[in-house]
Amino acid sequence: MAATIEVTFYAYGGGTIPLLQMWLSEGMSMSSAMAFRLTDPSTKITNLGSLKIVLGIKRFLLYFAFIMIFSLITGLVVNLIA
Repeated sequence: MAATIEVTFYAYGGGTIPLLQMWLSEGMSMSSAMAFRLTDPSTKITNLGSLKIVLGIKRFLLYFAFIMIFSLITGLVVNLIA
């Protein structure tokens, strides 16, 4: 869920740290924060638009799926560790 929200969240990477600190203090899990933070630089709308033009739709969808799956798996691993 956190990774999906990050796609529509337009903020600079460093600007999300105070937001994550607030969410963590209010009960957000560390694994959700990790997934949110991992998808931050790779799923900005401007970056996605440029990548779609350069890569084409097929490779772009593969890139997007990889980012989301990797974030999900990393979040699950962090959840098991923490």
